[in-house]
Amino acid sequence: MDLGILLARILAIACGYEDADDLDHLRTDPAFKLACGRLPESGHDLMSQPTVSRLENTPGLRDLIRLGRVLVDLYCASYPVPPAAVTLDIDDTCDVVHGQQQLSLFNAHHDERCFLPIHVYDTATSRPVAMILRPGKTPSGREVRGHLRRLVRAIRRHWPNTAITIRGDGHYGRPEAMDWCENHGVSYVFGLSGTKALAAKVEQTADHIRVVRAIDNEDAVRGFAETRHAAKSWRQQRRVAARIEATRLGLDIRYVVTNITTGTPEWLYADLYCARGQAENLIKLHKSQLASDRTSCRHPAANQMRLVLHTAAYWLMLSVRDTIPKAHRLATAEFATLRLRLLKLGARIRETASRVRLAFAAACPDADLLRHLATALAPAPA
Repeated sequence: MDLGILLARILAIACGYEDADDLDHLRTDPAFKLACGRLPESGHDLMSQPTVSRLENTPGLRDLIRLGRVLVDLYCASYPVPPAAVTLDIDDTCDVVHGQQQLSLFNAHHDERCFLPIHVYDTATSRPVAMILRPGKTPSGREVRGHLRRLVRAIRRHWPNTAITIRGDGHYGRPEAMDWCENHGVSYVFGLSGTKALAAKVEQTADHIRVVRAIDNEDAVRGFAETRHAAKSWRQQRRVAARIEATRLGLDIRYVVTNITTGTPEWLYADLYCARGQAENLIKLHKSQLASDRTSCRHPAANQMRLVLHTAAYWLMLSVRDTIPKAHRLATAEFATLRLRLLKLGARIRETASRVRLAFAAACPDADLLRHLATALAPAPA
């Protein structure tokens, strides 16, 4: 596999050119040629769209499985030492299709024909862990268990002693997944759908919250409770935490199920579980700002390859952002902002016999930051 083609495709995605067609115009761009290791004027032009499309359709199933493991290896290598504990967020997102791509199904919830690819992130660091293209239907318990088993096994090869916590919404709180986590020393906290049996177990606390709100005439009063519960499909009772909120419109109760024995119900729900909302923002970066929903190939293997390429572009943008000094205003910027401020800049490129000079505008507002990034991201001397 030609690494030059991969590099050009990843750089184009990071710069906002997510279609392979764009390389027909970018192949002669001096900056892109220089970024891909070619001289900007005398060097050969980059590849065209047909070459990129052939590359995307080349990998088979075994190749894609290996690339998935490479993504996990890259995530683990991003830590200088194995962490004591990590919390991984697993979620799926609607990837609307506009044709008859294989694996696409009509999803009644989204009212679209789509894929539902699974994204896994280390939300505390914004680092991607795994991206899996899958049909546009809710994952079954057996499927969730299989994904978790392969993911945890790949991580354990690097970090045998790291405590792993899996966090997800109700789609992933399946008996098969919870049983597997409990059997293999993996902590979990999943959303749980409410039932009459669960509501009855927290009714005393819920009634107290309703009364307090009514007496104090408050707009909303929130409280927390916990109980032990076993659904018919569960093999044992499990800890369930409930967030109970009384408003002028009525009572709203949300539940999570976990095998974590420590912490209060409020900590479990408000601090631990609700932190998974940040994963939604990371999916938006991956899907909207890097256009990873451009899965328009007919064969699913080619679309999975595109997810891998877009994840590589995500890593590139994340590495640039992590290199920015924490006190700088762009240290927490979104990828689209970084692209406009740092990547898509006008410059004069001049090639001589001994060197290549890049001249930016004298009034470039981020000149100092660009100097810092050029130094910090430069490869170490051999």
